[in-house]
Amino acid sequence: MAPSIRGTRTVHEGWSTVLVADLTMPDGTRRSREIEDHGRAVCVLPYDPERRVALLIQQFRAPLFYAEGVTDLVEAPAGLLDEADAEEGARREAYEETGLRLGRLEPVASVWSMPGISTERMQLFLGAYRESDRIGEGGGLAEEGEDITVVEMPLSTLAAMSDAGEITDMKTLTLVLALRLRHPGLFGRVVVARPELVTSA
Repeated sequence: MAPSIRGTRTVHEGWSTVLVADLTMPDGTRRSREIEDHGRAVCVLPYDPERRVALLIQQFRAPLFYAEGVTDLVEAPAGLLDEADAEEGARREAYEETGLRLGRLEPVASVWSMPGISTERMQLFLGAYRESDRIGEGGGLAEEGEDITVVEMPLSTLAAMSDAGEITDMKTLTLVLALRLRHPGLFGRVVVARPELVTSA
Protein backbone atom coordinates (compact mmCIF):
# COMPACT_ATOMS: atom_id res chain seq x y z
CA MET A 1 0.00 0.00 0.00
CA ALA A 2 1.36 3.41 -0.99
CA PRO A 3 0.97 6.59 1.06
CA SER A 4 -2.02 8.73 0.12
CA ILE A 5 -2.93 12.40 0.50
CA ARG A 6 -6.36 12.87 2.04
CA GLY A 7 -6.31 16.59 1.43
CA THR A 8 -4.28 19.80 1.55
CA ARG A 9 -4.85 23.31 2.87
CA THR A 10 -2.97 26.48 1.98
CA VAL A 11 -1.51 28.37 4.94
CA HIS A 12 0.47 30.96 2.96
CA GLU A 13 0.43 32.16 -0.63
CA GLY A 14 2.99 34.63 -1.97
CA TRP A 15 6.25 34.20 -3.89
CA SER A 16 5.88 30.58 -2.84
CA THR A 17 2.95 28.59 -1.49
CA VAL A 18 3.03 26.75 1.82
CA LEU A 19 0.63 23.85 2.18
CA VAL A 20 -0.23 21.41 4.91
CA ALA A 21 -0.85 17.94 3.52
CA ASP A 22 -2.88 15.40 5.48
CA LEU A 23 -1.38 11.98 4.75
CA THR A 24 -2.26 8.36 5.35
CA MET A 25 0.88 6.23 5.57
CA PRO A 26 1.18 2.60 4.38
CA ASP A 27 0.60 1.29 7.91
CA GLY A 28 -2.62 3.32 8.20
CA THR A 29 -1.28 6.04 10.51
CA ARG A 30 -2.26 9.63 9.77
CA ARG A 31 0.25 12.45 9.63
CA SER A 32 0.42 16.09 8.59
CA ARG A 33 3.38 17.55 6.71
CA GLU A 34 4.17 21.10 5.63
CA ILE A 35 5.10 21.53 1.97
CA GLU A 36 6.68 24.59 0.35
CA ASP A 37 5.64 24.66 -3.31
CA HIS A 38 7.06 26.98 -5.98
CA GLY A 39 7.81 24.72 -8.91
CA ARG A 40 10.88 23.90 -10.96
CA ALA A 41 14.17 25.80 -11.04
CA VAL A 42 17.43 25.97 -12.98
CA CYS A 43 21.07 26.74 -12.21
CA VAL A 44 24.07 27.09 -14.53
CA LEU A 45 27.78 27.53 -13.86
CA PRO A 46 29.29 29.58 -16.72
CA TYR A 47 33.01 29.02 -17.33
CA ASP A 48 35.51 30.24 -19.91
CA PRO A 49 37.79 27.33 -20.91
CA GLU A 50 40.27 29.63 -22.67
CA ARG A 51 40.85 32.10 -19.83
CA ARG A 52 40.06 29.46 -17.18
CA VAL A 53 37.66 31.61 -15.20
CA ALA A 54 34.08 31.24 -14.01
CA LEU A 55 31.34 33.85 -13.84
CA LEU A 56 29.29 33.85 -10.64
CA ILE A 57 27.09 36.26 -8.74
CA GLN A 58 27.12 37.69 -5.24
CA GLN A 59 23.91 38.77 -3.51
CA PHE A 60 22.10 39.19 -0.21
CA ARG A 61 19.95 36.25 0.90
CA ALA A 62 17.51 37.05 3.69
CA PRO A 63 17.27 33.48 5.11
CA LEU A 64 21.06 33.33 5.52
CA PHE A 65 21.10 36.70 7.23
CA TYR A 66 18.31 35.56 9.55
CA ALA A 67 20.04 32.26 10.36
CA GLU A 68 23.67 33.33 10.76
CA GLY A 69 24.04 37.00 9.88
CA VAL A 70 25.53 36.24 6.45
CA THR A 71 25.33 39.41 4.35
CA ASP A 72 26.09 37.98 0.91
CA LEU A 73 26.48 34.68 -0.89
CA VAL A 74 28.62 33.72 -3.88
CA GLU A 75 26.65 31.40 -6.13
CA ALA A 76 26.00 30.33 -9.70
CA PRO A 77 23.18 32.05 -11.63
CA ALA A 78 19.85 30.41 -10.85
CA GLY A 79 16.13 31.00 -10.72
CA LEU A 80 12.65 29.65 -11.13
CA LEU A 81 11.79 28.03 -14.43
CA ASP A 82 9.13 29.92 -16.38
CA GLU A 83 9.75 28.13 -19.68
CA ALA A 84 8.93 24.56 -20.64
CA ASP A 85 12.55 24.08 -21.73
CA ALA A 86 15.02 24.02 -18.84
CA GLU A 87 18.03 24.96 -20.98
CA GLU A 88 16.24 28.05 -22.26
CA GLY A 89 15.43 29.02 -18.69
CA ALA A 90 19.05 28.59 -17.64
CA ARG A 91 20.20 30.80 -20.54
CA ARG A 92 17.67 33.46 -19.53
CA GLU A 93 18.84 33.46 -15.92
CA ALA A 94 22.49 33.68 -17.00
CA TYR A 95 21.73 36.70 -19.17
CA GLU A 96 19.59 38.48 -16.57
CA GLU A 97 22.07 37.97 -13.75
CA THR A 98 25.46 38.13 -15.52
CA GLY A 99 24.79 39.68 -18.94
CA LEU A 100 26.15 36.52 -20.51
CA ARG A 101 24.91 34.95 -23.74
CA LEU A 102 25.24 31.19 -23.42
CA GLY A 103 24.91 28.69 -26.23
CA ARG A 104 25.05 24.94 -25.78
CA LEU A 105 24.72 23.77 -22.18
CA GLU A 106 26.04 20.60 -20.60
CA PRO A 107 23.40 18.91 -18.41
CA VAL A 108 24.67 17.75 -15.02
CA ALA A 109 21.65 16.56 -13.02
CA SER A 110 18.01 17.06 -12.13
CA VAL A 111 17.82 17.12 -8.34
CA TRP A 112 15.42 17.74 -5.48
CA SER A 113 17.01 20.71 -3.75
CA MET A 114 15.34 20.34 -0.33
CA PRO A 115 13.16 17.19 -0.36
CA GLY A 116 12.19 17.35 3.30
CA ILE A 117 10.11 20.50 2.81
CA SER A 118 10.06 21.71 -0.81
CA THR A 119 8.71 20.54 -4.18
CA GLU A 120 11.54 22.35 -5.98
CA ARG A 121 13.34 20.23 -8.57
CA MET A 122 16.37 21.95 -10.03
CA GLN A 123 18.05 21.32 -13.38
CA LEU A 124 21.81 21.85 -13.14
CA PHE A 125 23.99 22.81 -16.11
CA LEU A 126 27.54 23.76 -17.04
CA GLY A 127 27.89 26.42 -19.72
CA ALA A 128 31.08 27.27 -21.61
CA TYR A 129 31.44 30.84 -22.87
CA ARG A 130 33.92 33.25 -24.43
CA GLU A 131 34.79 36.75 -23.29
CA SER A 132 32.86 38.13 -26.28
CA ASP A 133 29.67 36.46 -25.00
CA ARG A 134 29.42 39.04 -22.21
CA ILE A 135 26.94 41.29 -24.00
CA GLY A 136 25.04 42.85 -21.08
CA GLU A 137 25.64 44.27 -17.62
CA GLY A 138 23.70 41.65 -15.67
CA GLY A 139 22.75 42.46 -12.10
CA GLY A 140 19.29 40.91 -12.14
CA LEU A 141 15.86 42.44 -12.69
CA ALA A 142 15.05 45.72 -10.95
CA GLU A 143 11.35 44.87 -10.78
CA GLU A 144 12.19 41.76 -8.76
CA GLY A 145 14.32 43.72 -6.29
CA GLU A 146 17.49 41.88 -7.24
CA ASP A 147 20.76 43.54 -6.26
CA ILE A 148 23.37 41.31 -7.84
CA THR A 149 27.11 41.82 -8.23
CA VAL A 150 28.79 39.86 -11.01
CA VAL A 151 31.96 38.09 -9.90
CA GLU A 152 34.59 36.58 -12.19
CA MET A 153 37.26 34.38 -10.63
CA PRO A 154 39.93 31.92 -11.74
CA LEU A 155 38.87 28.29 -11.77
CA SER A 156 41.85 27.46 -9.55
CA THR A 157 40.46 29.86 -6.94
CA LEU A 158 37.03 28.30 -7.23
CA ALA A 159 38.54 24.85 -6.67
CA ALA A 160 40.52 26.08 -3.67
CA MET A 161 37.37 27.59 -2.16
CA SER A 162 35.50 24.31 -2.58
CA ASP A 163 38.35 22.38 -0.94
CA ALA A 164 38.40 24.85 1.96
CA GLY A 165 34.64 24.58 2.53
CA GLU A 166 34.10 28.20 1.49
CA ILE A 167 31.43 27.49 -1.12
CA THR A 168 28.40 27.15 1.11
CA ASP A 169 25.70 27.16 -1.58
CA MET A 170 24.91 23.53 -2.37
CA LYS A 171 23.89 23.94 -6.02
CA THR A 172 27.06 25.92 -6.76
CA LEU A 173 29.27 23.42 -4.95
CA THR A 174 27.68 20.57 -6.91
CA LEU A 175 28.42 22.31 -10.20
CA VAL A 176 32.00 23.17 -9.23
CA LEU A 177 32.64 19.53 -8.34
CA ALA A 178 31.02 18.41 -11.60
CA LEU A 179 33.22 20.78 -13.61
CA ARG A 180 36.35 19.51 -11.84
CA LEU A 181 35.33 15.90 -12.46
CA ARG A 182 34.40 16.33 -16.12
CA HIS A 183 37.07 18.84 -17.15
CA PRO A 184 40.02 18.42 -14.75
CA GLY A 185 42.50 19.89 -17.20
CA LEU A 186 40.96 23.35 -16.77
CA PHE A 187 42.09 23.69 -13.18
CA GLY A 188 45.84 23.10 -13.23
CA ARG A 189 47.49 23.58 -9.86
CA VAL A 190 44.98 24.51 -7.17
CA VAL A 191 46.18 27.23 -4.81
CA VAL A 192 45.65 26.74 -1.09
CA ALA A 193 45.03 30.31 0.00
CA ARG A 194 41.95 32.14 -1.20
CA PRO A 195 42.74 35.31 -3.17
CA GLU A 196 40.33 38.22 -3.12
CA LEU A 197 37.33 37.89 -5.41
CA VAL A 198 37.65 39.83 -8.64
CA THR A 199 34.48 41.83 -9.19
CA SER A 200 33.79 42.73 -12.79
CA ALA A 201 32.36 46.08 -13.71
